[in-house]
Amino acid sequence: MWFSYAFVIALSGAIILQWWLNQRQLRHIARFRAQVPEAFADRISLAAHQKAADYTSAKVRLGQLELLYSSALLLLWTLGGGLDWLDSLWSHWLDNSLWHGVAFVISMMIIGSLLDLPFSIYRTFVIETRYGFNRTKPLLFVSDLIKGMMLTLAIGTPLLWVVLWLMESAGALWWVYVWAVWMGFSLLMMFVYPTWIAPLFNKFAPLEDAALRTRIEQLLQRCGFTSKGIFIMDGSKRSSHGNAYFTGLGDNKRIVFFDTLLKSLQADEIEAVLAHELGHFKRKHIQKQVIAMAVMTFISLAVLGLLVQQDWFFAGLGIQSPSMHAALVLFILLMSVLGVYVQPLFSYFSRRHEFEADDFAASQSDARDLIRALVKLYEENASTLTPDPLYSAFHDSHPPAPVRIAHLSTKIPV
Repeated sequence: MWFSYAFVIALSGAIILQWWLNQRQLRHIARFRAQVPEAFADRISLAAHQKAADYTSAKVRLGQLELLYSSALLLLWTLGGGLDWLDSLWSHWLDNSLWHGVAFVISMMIIGSLLDLPFSIYRTFVIETRYGFNRTKPLLFVSDLIKGMMLTLAIGTPLLWVVLWLMESAGALWWVYVWAVWMGFSLLMMFVYPTWIAPLFNKFAPLEDAALRTRIEQLLQRCGFTSKGIFIMDGSKRSSHGNAYFTGLGDNKRIVFFDTLLKSLQADEIEAVLAHELGHFKRKHIQKQVIAMAVMTFISLAVLGLLVQQDWFFAGLGIQSPSMHAALVLFILLMSVLGVYVQPLFSYFSRRHEFEADDFAASQSDARDLIRALVKLYEENASTLTPDPLYSAFHDSHPPAPVRIAHLSTKIPV
């Protein structure tokens, strides 16, 4: 069937494109491994630079294996008949079409997660351990896995039931109602995540450093930002990587620092990092992302609303008995392939937001403080200073280190 050939061509193109980009990244990093870039020569040692190069290369090589593995699984799920077999299996056990669909989708997600588990284990306990970042104990790893699955079942099952019920019962415009439900659910999760979900995996303690807290509160007041508090997250129990972010929505916003970040940065550098995060808030990046997600979801569901009426869509991807739950899974798998081709567009807008947040931080703090903080984070997180530009354009949500530092340097008062 023509759609099967089109799917294989799209998948093959995505594999070739990603493999080529990975090879470019590996060659580019190897070419500049022997010398620290001039802009960082006085701040990052050669040993740290080479560690970052080797760490990044190790992750890219694992990504190449994962690419081939996941592509083979995708073919087995679709043209190989895996989804059709799973659907037939549940049809023998459940007569109710709604619960049949829920069981089909949930079981497919769980099986997929288990099949991806070897890569997650290798990434955590081999690569992250080899380069000194992993602090996750096996028991914690298993606990996180079980909690994640239980959370998926507890939240995902009723949501999926509602979605499938609408798809089957709401008429030709079911996709409009599903869109409304999905957007409502997404906004609800953004609101409850800080206080209901995140504490299931990490401990959050109020910032105790009085001097630092006062400094941060003054910054928040200048920026017109209100939050439910400033918290320290025990990120060190899983990794030595450092980060900071704000989370939540509306009156339920929180500012969160990894404990690892506070140990490595000075007070003025912490303030500059927070000013960057607040820049996302002041430039309304969260609202823009929500609107973009709403538009893309609306368009995607409208397309799915047309595809569910086409027998070639199901037959071309290995499903013999068309159904709404099969259509939902097939569409998600199809989007995972087509998404590769539009990835640079999303990366572009993300990097533009990062530049805007940096500009805001430079207006509220000293750009030199943010530069020092970023350089420390690049070194401590072993972020490569020499990514391939084209690879970066596809994969990096943040500007490459040299580009970002150069941009910030133009904000330093003369």
